[in-house]
Amino acid sequence: MKAICVTADRSLELRDIPTPTEPPPGYLLVDIKASAINHGDKFFLRTPQAVGNAAAFRSHEVWGVSAAGTVVAVGAGVPPGYAGKSVAIYRSLQRDRPVIGLWCERAQIPYRSCLPLPDHVQAKAYSGSLVNVITAYAFLEEATTAGHGGVIVTAGNAATGHALAAFARRRRMPAILLVRTPAAQAQLQDRGIEHVLVIKEGFLTELGELAARLGATAVFDGVGGDLVTNIAPLLPMNSTVYFYGFLAGAAPVSVSSLLFMGKNLTLKRFSNFESATVRDVAKLDAAFKDIQSCIDDPLFETRTGREFRLDEFDAAMSYEAVPGAKAVFVP
Repeated sequence: MKAICVTADRSLELRDIPTPTEPPPGYLLVDIKASAINHGDKFFLRTPQAVGNAAAFRSHEVWGVSAAGTVVAVGAGVPPGYAGKSVAIYRSLQRDRPVIGLWCERAQIPYRSCLPLPDHVQAKAYSGSLVNVITAYAFLEEATTAGHGGVIVTAGNAATGHALAAFARRRRMPAILLVRTPAAQAQLQDRGIEHVLVIKEGFLTELGELAARLGATAVFDGVGGDLVTNIAPLLPMNSTVYFYGFLAGAAPVSVSSLLFMGKNLTLKRFSNFESATVRDVAKLDAAFKDIQSCIDDPLFETRTGREFRLDEFDAAMSYEAVPGAKAVFVP
């Protein structure tokens, strides 16, 4: 079968590799309908100094973190409910060597990395979803455990921002989403998201007042740089900024020691891999059960910017999708 593989220097090449026919115990074989390119894929492949070994846990070095497809074979020990089903996949939840990544025609993947989808949704609509869904779920679990009563999302129109909005609404937890354009604001408000602010002149005063009123003391930050520098003085007491993304690149965040002391402010890294939701198998199983009950919420669907064939990987990696959308491989 055709597969996009990563080399030792983190470049990509299209290879012919054996098509898997017998899944190991605990694994599924999934015929891929579509697989998305995430921001993390581009960062890792384009940043040689990024931590990690690209080929350490992938048979044949097949790349790809997110996909959706149809289960065509089930290994021993897999619980009922997977055979013949459409599934959304987040490969990185299980890092075993027999994994065959997702930028290919047929993946070999642990069942705990796959979420069965309802029969009434299309698998392609979830080709990049599960990574964002798990991240949002795990973050809200951590924020709630830490005692935060509301959340501010700095990249509110990103896929994880949409997922956070959906989960916060289900929890009846206040969420403030920051977006770049009035069009993005209108689209989210049309989907029933109440607190959406456009980043423009004068928005900081409104953000500070709204955050204080709603008790939004957890910031899920996918931007960094000047945005965090500017909003930090407006945050309520005992707020925590959780850094997850880096849309602002290497731009520094500047927060004075006076602000740290006066606001009891905390800055910390968030990683879904290190979260209790992902590290604890029982909690991950419970999360999947909860997510399965609401995955058909339109806010969880992958927004596709453009579809590419597997042999168009160079063009796909260069493609700059509209904000919030992803390039998607269709075998």
